Amino acid sequence: MLTVNAYAATSASEPLTPTTIDRRDVGPHDVLIEIKYAGICHSDIHHVRGEWGPASYPVVPGHEIAGIVAEVGSEVTKHAVGDRVGVGCMVDSCGECVNCRKGEEQYCLAGMTATYGGIGEDGRLTHGGYSTHVVVTEDFVLNIPEGIELDAAAPLLCAGITTYSPLNHWGAGPGKKVAIVGLGGLGHMAVKLAHAMGSEVTVLSQSLKKQDDGLRLGADHYYATGDPTTFDKLAGSFDLIVNTVSAQIDLDAYLSLLTVDGAMVNVGAPAEPLSLNVFSLIGGRRSFAGSLIGGIRETQEMLDFCAEHHLGAEIEVIPASKINEAYERVLASDVRYRFVIDISTLS
Repeated sequence: MLTVNAYAATSASEPLTPTTIDRRDVGPHDVLIEIKYAGICHSDIHHVRGEWGPASYPVVPGHEIAGIVAEVGSEVTKHAVGDRVGVGCMVDSCGECVNCRKGEEQYCLAGMTATYGGIGEDGRLTHGGYSTHVVVTEDFVLNIPEGIELDAAAPLLCAGITTYSPLNHWGAGPGKKVAIVGLGGLGHMAVKLAHAMGSEVTVLSQSLKKQDDGLRLGADHYYATGDPTTFDKLAGSFDLIVNTVSAQIDLDAYLSLLTVDGAMVNVGAPAEPLSLNVFSLIGGRRSFAGSLIGGIRETQEMLDFCAEHHLGAEIEVIPASKINEAYERVLASDVRYRFVIDISTLS
């Protein structure tokens, strides 16, 4: 086994600290990746603090991984030493169920293997990208095209695919009016992607303090949901609403903004249940749905789309020593728009 440097949470209440972890030996179909950058996702914070249920400690978070292939197994055909690659929120699945066969591994009926906090093929707890190296089966390693810097590419492996997938599935494009709820790590990528797809894009945020950013990123319109007149002005306006916030919102108010046959899709994952009045749906044949990341095929499609359109995340690169500070800043919405750890500072 390879022993590597990492940052880990040892409990729900303690700060993350430097440690070492063991990575499994490189098998015939495995790829060893030297991690260069790892994004900090709000999901990392939810998980290490036990907000989505009990976690198994220690936890090495990180599912927005960008790096370089350092070694490949004897039977690997998809990647070579020196390739620019990424790993997202999952590192394996059963490969046999109907969803896996369709390329929707994130919905594996046996449960996909999460990049951290899951159980790997070796029967051990998986650890994520806040570390110098990771070993992943070749089928779950993505190619990062030239034209996207590795640091800006890292958040695409979660924030990018999490927003691309619903935009793609629900048909964002020319002639479609799309609203993005929230302009944070997920929301800013949703705006960029929806704009590049050709949609008319509106940001719905609590206030107008990020309006200039929203318009710069590609939004056509920007409204404050803290202004009660906003919901009257925009009633029945949108074909698609993508909700990126991980907080309680008034679903009925947002559903009223949909056209007939419009859909509102939740990608934010609040710890508390959300509720709605069914008449908000049946009154306009509207849909309320959810979406979880994307399959490997769609994730590669997203990366290629971003390279074609010169899209990357808006990032602030930090040393590993500032991870705990970054967590507090994420909770205070004090980041524009994604923290990315320079993994060289772990060495």
